[in-house]
Parts: sequence; structure tokens; C-alpha cells
Amino acid sequence: MQRPPLDVEHLRRALTGTPELAFYTGIDVIESTGSTNADLIARAGDPDIDRVVLVAEAQESGRGRLARAWASPPRAQIALSLLVRPAGLDPEALGWLPLLTGIAAVDALTTTARVPAALKWPNDVLIEGRKVAGILAEVAAAGPRPAIVVGIGMNVSLTADELPVPHATSLLLSGATDIDRTRLVLSFLTEFARRYARWQESGWAAETLADAYRERCATLGSRVRAELPGGGVLTGIARDIDSAGRLLIEDRAVAAGDVTHLRPGD
Repeated sequence: MQRPPLDVEHLRRALTGTPELAFYTGIDVIESTGSTNADLIARAGDPDIDRVVLVAEAQESGRGRLARAWASPPRAQIALSLLVRPAGLDPEALGWLPLLTGIAAVDALTTTARVPAALKWPNDVLIEGRKVAGILAEVAAAGPRPAIVVGIGMNVSLTADELPVPHATSLLLSGATDIDRTRLVLSFLTEFARRYARWQESGWAAETLADAYRERCATLGSRVRAELPGGGVLTGIARDIDSAGRLLIEDRAVAAGDVTHLRPGD
């Protein structure tokens, strides 16, 4: 299978020539790295670095939630991180940033790849119940103008033999109409910039994102099992998302956890 490289010049021209993408101050594409998130976190000490994007053709030591490995064969995935400094955002509302990223990913996949993408709270993107992308947000620098790095790893042209786990999928395997990674990157960055700008203009109001997230979230209304930090387990119907982006399972708000959608009888 031929896996062409990202068109770096096209990406850079788009960022300077497209009004919505002027949101970003720069984009770098590198051949390989351990983790794009770690690379941007290392640069967060420079207060002038904001709204920058880093993409790797291959990622050797990518990390998901709970320190899970996320490996990417060369040019088969999108391994992308971006750094933003949401000045004035209440620390309790930081949980909305990965949820916003998920909304952007679903919208990009729906419009560009033409696949029925949906969200699994808090940070997975699914196609027909199988994981196609994962999101990880990390605080790189605290303070009144914190630096947050958000990374997304997306399976694009992986074959069935290359999938990291049996419940994963790729755009190729899901019958996507477009698996051009350059177009997919630009589509995601466009959707992220739109959502982030509206959120900021609203004064970081949760209502700006909440309905959009609910519409795209396959977890809501499902019976789920949440494995909680510290070892607890909570089972019940996922009812809603609260103002802090926490999942409401029955009458309990869950800020973090490993959520499994349960089948009838489980």
C-alpha cells in the first residue's frame, strides 16, 4: 500500500491563506517523534508559543489516557498535537477542551471522510462502536494563562492486521470516501478553530459546547460501566453531561474514568 506523506507546503499555505485557519500561528510536520504531546509540552515554557500545531508522520511513544501506548506506523495515522493558552478559562472548565476536540474530530470525519463518527465520553471517537481516534489533553503550564496541549491520534489507512486492538478500526476499513491525510488534518484544524473561537467569544460558556457534544455522544442514554480512579466501579445509565463536562451516570458526576458501553444483559 502506498502511503503518501503529508503535503507540508499545502498545510502551511492553508494556514496563511484561509481566514479560519489564521487562528493558528504555525504548523510543523516532522518525520518521527516519541510523542507530539511531549514535544509541545517541552516548548510550553516560552509564553509566546500559542496556537501552534505539530504533526508527526510516525509516532513511536504516543500516549493515551491511563498511560496507554498509541503507536503509529509511518504515514498510516494522523498524530497531531496543538498548544493553546485559554486565558481567563476557569480551571474547572478545562475538561471541556478535550470534549471540544472530540466535536471537531467528529465533524471533520463526518464532512470530509463521510463516515458515521460518534463520541464515547470522554475522549474516544468511534465508528459503529469501534475506536478510530483517541484524544489526550494535558496541562503543560499552569497560571492565569495556562498552556494546554491537546493531542489526537487517528487511524487512517491501517489494515486489519495493523490495528492496535481488536475493537479498533480505521477510516480505510470503515469505507471512508476520503483518506487523504492532508485534507483530514485541515478539516480537523478548521473545525477546532471554529469551535474554540466561538467558545472564547462566549466567555468560555459551557452552553456553547454542551448541546453539540450531546448530539454527537453515543455514551449518553447507554448503560455503561465506569472504572474510576482509585479502583471503584460505577454501573448505570449515562444520563447527561454537566456544566464542567463531567459524565452523569444516574445521579453521580464522573470527572474521569474508563467507560465501557455495555450490551443488553451485561
